Amino acid sequence: MPSPTPTSQPFWDSLREHRIRIQYSPSSGSYVFYPRVVAPGTLADDLEWREIDGMGTLYTFTVADRPTAPPWQGASPQLLAVVEWDEGPRFSTELVDIEPDRIEIGMRVAPVFCDVPDQQITLLRYKPA
Repeated sequence: MPSPTPTSQPFWDSLREHRIRIQYSPSSGSYVFYPRVVAPGTLADDLEWREIDGMGTLYTFTVADRPTAPPWQGASPQLLAVVEWDEGPRFSTELVDIEPDRIEIGMRVAPVFCDVPDQQITLLRYKPA
């Protein structure tokens, strides 16, 4: 399971509220992900948190026939994916609600919030839009 850090805590807090907030850098005019202390490219400390709707496009994927870590025991196949948000940054995730043979790179995807109460965390997964 992910372990939030002081820098990434706002991202994880928003997921628990079933919202997605990522950083935006006014100095570069672009969204940023993963959470950082300074903006990539400009090294400005102007990063601010903005809410996005989470819609995106499937950038790439793989079908794992073995669980990738103990929390995913029994989740086979595991559909690992990289989604490119409409705002630009890419996000590593899992696909749900789709059979592996129906997955297509470039397909539109929508966020799915998956609460893990015993870990007090919400995971962000994706399904076909």
